[in-house]
Amino acid sequence: MNEYWLVLIALLIGLAFYTFRVLREYERGVIFFLGRFQAVKGPGLIIVIPGIQQMVKVDLRTKVYDVPTQDVISRDNVSVKVSAVIYFRVVDSEKAIVNVEDFFEATSQLAQTTLRSILGQHELDEMLAQRDKLNSGIQVLLDEQTESWGIKVINVEIKHIDIDESMIRAIAKQAEAERERRAKIIHAGGELEASEKLLQAATVLAGQPQAMQLRYMQTLTEIAGDRSSIIVFPLPIDLIDSLRAALPAGNTDAGNTDVGNTEEPDS
Repeated sequence: MNEYWLVLIALLIGLAFYTFRVLREYERGVIFFLGRFQAVKGPGLIIVIPGIQQMVKVDLRTKVYDVPTQDVISRDNVSVKVSAVIYFRVVDSEKAIVNVEDFFEATSQLAQTTLRSILGQHELDEMLAQRDKLNSGIQVLLDEQTESWGIKVINVEIKHIDIDESMIRAIAKQAEAERERRAKIIHAGGELEASEKLLQAATVLAGQPQAMQLRYMQTLTEIAGDRSSIIVFPLPIDLIDSLRAALPAGNTDAGNTDVGNTEEPDS
């Protein structure tokens, strides 16, 4: 008789264990009644009738999936190895259990194929320089495809893009050629700007003779400061004309008369 009660107590304890379930704050229970979906319950204490109801727990926390290294051929036929990480979580427990057999495995496989598909549509330079744009494109596409599974893709980050040594050397040569091209363009722009300024200066000097004379005097001053050599600098006619015009008229005539009427003294 005592053994009968012990067995009954054990059965009641086991029945209570399967009947009363406690779900944490981040867990939900998908309840099936005789194989048909009934409700989503939790968190807290819930009651499941053994043999009639079944419960499948779903974790709502954000999951991190490390995408294995994928071999990708870019649009310009460059072979690279790319690895990424994906953050996603369950937002609809019913769809995550009913619509897909294993939502984690399905999301991981879809992430690998989507990563190869998206990166294969871009050139190598775009992969290296526009990583944020590629991350957003992959995230949007994954989110659209996993919506029917009750999955929300929160973020996608490309971790590494590995390139062969030969391609690294080619990229370095390309970068050096680009720098040389920019330097030549900047030098040519400077020459063009200098020629325009010189043309403006020549136009001003041609229209203002006084400015030309001032420039001439400045040049004489600069040459006089260098005593290492003797320089013969011709005197411009324009300067002589200016000096003659500055002299009084009487002095000019007297000088001309004395020069022209010079006579020999009587012996």
